[in-house]
Amino acid sequence: MSHLKSFASDNYAPVLPHVMEALQKANEGHARSYGADDITTRTINLFRQQFAPDVDVYFVFNGTGANILSISSATQSFNSVLCADISHIYNDESSAPETFTGCRFFALPSNNNGKLDVETIRQRLIRKGDVHYAQPKLLSLTQSTEYGTIYTIEELKAISALCKEHGLFLHVDGSRFFNAAASMGNSLSELTADAGIDILSLGGTKAGMMFGEAVVVFNDELKQHIAFKQKQVIQLASKTRFIAAQFEAMLTNDNWKAPASHANEMARLLATELVKYPRVRITKPVQANVVFAELPREWNKPLQIAYPFYIWKDTTNEARLMCAWDTQKEDILAFSSLIAKLSQG
Repeated sequence: MSHLKSFASDNYAPVLPHVMEALQKANEGHARSYGADDITTRTINLFRQQFAPDVDVYFVFNGTGANILSISSATQSFNSVLCADISHIYNDESSAPETFTGCRFFALPSNNNGKLDVETIRQRLIRKGDVHYAQPKLLSLTQSTEYGTIYTIEELKAISALCKEHGLFLHVDGSRFFNAAASMGNSLSELTADAGIDILSLGGTKAGMMFGEAVVVFNDELKQHIAFKQKQVIQLASKTRFIAAQFEAMLTNDNWKAPASHANEMARLLATELVKYPRVRITKPVQANVVFAELPREWNKPLQIAYPFYIWKDTTNEARLMCAWDTQKEDILAFSSLIAKLSQG
């Protein structure tokens, strides 16, 4: 069996051992379907301990499904969704969000660090009540962002206040939310309920699960119909326990924290190695588990053969180098050693 290591995506990584063990335990005997089982009940209680006592939780198959469920619970087809121009829901989920929600998606210019600021958002909150204009109803942020940067609690609170002022729901696409939380050292509740988030797509797969994500609902208004929406958007798992069991393993004793922290640490180490080479330029702050760096174009092929990765921006040959829970120091040093050889060529 080939033991591929890469910097392409944390989706490439295997399943965390304690998650695999939880799946095996969940596979013993029969259990009630569609979330009526004991594992799902226990896991939802764990979410309520860590996020907020009254949250509702819906387990879904994948990240696109989590985002579609979150957005569709908060909008009608005459609404619009505001998001960053580099956001995953705008660039990397094909037309699925628009197709399922029927909403217009307005991409707002993100700053150099991939984040939206209050003034940029405010400028698009226009034409309220104008029947000719798709009415903004939801703002979606990504935490950590596509550039691996992190919204601070202060930034989240300011954006949340703006949303409340203008009647918008605030959604967070948290496919790498655990990495953000580990980097900041804040509790899960401080980054969500306390910051004024209405609904969260919580990533499990990139964090080390086999499959599955969770939609965490904080706003009571969004709880009314979301169970029906989950069925409608084809995200209701009959064997919900196998998704819930993985999250139970992650949340118990904060078992998400060490793997996420390790991935972040490996990204910092990778950045430390890359700055040694004059022909490499790191383009974004390294705050979570990814490094963005411009490389000489002729290095792409030899580097990607040894350690696959993606070119994020072709015009400048900006590479996205993603670290995962199983990235090791030896992988970083071997990659650096290869760059050293190319630098001498």
